[in-house]
Amino acid sequence: MNPSPIHKCLKIVYTKTPDNFLLALTIAAILVMARFKSDVFTDPVVQAFGHPRILTTGLFLVAISVIVHMLQRPRKVYLIDYACFRPTHHNRAPYATFVEHVRQISFFICSYINVYKYCTLEAGREEAQLVVFSAIDDLLAKTNIAPVTIDVLVVNCSGFSPTPSFPDMIVNKYKMLSDIHSVHLSGMGCSAGLISIELAKNLLQAMPHVLLSTSPTKARFRLKCLVRTLTGASDNSYKCIHQEEDDKGHTGINLSKDLMVVAGATLKANITTIAPLILPASEKLRFVLSFISRKLLRMKTKLYVPNFLAAVKHICIHAGGRAVIDEIQCSLGLSDEQVEPSRMTLHRFGNISSNSLWYEMAYIEAKLRMHRGDRLWMIGFGSGFKCNSAVWECINPAHIEDGPWASCIHRYPVHIP
Repeated sequence: MNPSPIHKCLKIVYTKTPDNFLLALTIAAILVMARFKSDVFTDPVVQAFGHPRILTTGLFLVAISVIVHMLQRPRKVYLIDYACFRPTHHNRAPYATFVEHVRQISFFICSYINVYKYCTLEAGREEAQLVVFSAIDDLLAKTNIAPVTIDVLVVNCSGFSPTPSFPDMIVNKYKMLSDIHSVHLSGMGCSAGLISIELAKNLLQAMPHVLLSTSPTKARFRLKCLVRTLTGASDNSYKCIHQEEDDKGHTGINLSKDLMVVAGATLKANITTIAPLILPASEKLRFVLSFISRKLLRMKTKLYVPNFLAAVKHICIHAGGRAVIDEIQCSLGLSDEQVEPSRMTLHRFGNISSNSLWYEMAYIEAKLRMHRGDRLWMIGFGSGFKCNSAVWECINPAHIEDGPWASCIHRYPVHIP
């Protein structure tokens, strides 16, 4: 049954009034002052405060307060642009070939252990250089930024930590300055990407002479907020993803049976923290009323789940597996279209750790769904157990698609049984 026009109008008024409370309060105050101005301004006390010297002092104090507030508040941090690695064609294996080879494997684990015997440190370093240098070359070409002007460099890689480190390798390749602030995050799991964003944000806000990264002139996205949740104090959370050796001495990742339960609890804690920062006032009010009726009034009503799509337009979920995407889709009540970037990224590129969030953002832009003013919510998970969230606001959407989906976006979305 379609709602009536009156119902639609009341819903709009309800939604807009809490979200613009200060504006509504100001308008109401002006109307009241206009109604009673003749009585108010004849009062001797009000006339005394209308003296020019008092007015000048008041305006001066207000101006000083505004200036102090502007100077003390954290500077906004912007994303100038981003780039994703695009594998070459000779690195590609058709799905039919992959399936054929997998079917010929009689004992999956032992067969793959034999493959990894040939993965040397030098081979890993060469592969890392191919991926890292290709992405950086694309990014520098997009932004027209010279490497010598970069003051902060944050790199993350969870499972591979060679010496010299990745930042050293990048500084050597691009001949960056000797006083650059470089950091390498290792072992942080699939949520390390957003941890790197927070670290870079803190460094940018602490450095007094940063220009480009804290200026919206050339930026494409603005970082609205970033929230990190770590439940490592719990033994179940700490041990649910563990790197260890088996009885034959082979190193691998052990996933606990409690992984989905731990992930759900950590996600709930993270959402509880970030919700007040991004939800509009109307959604907050509905949740508070639902909480009061359920907890205080003992009414047998279901606790209201806020509509996060009222605060964000797009959601990027870490493509760590189908079960993770399904669980978050069910918990937040998302449609298939809203989790499409995550599913298609998992289908096209597999589990690529924390990088998957940027491939999902690139998918949204390749589909021309990103517009100015849209908000995008990134959700990442990692060992420990960690759940990190970041909300971006689009300033300048991409006009030309030359990212990782350029050659295949016309084939997506595909049906995944």
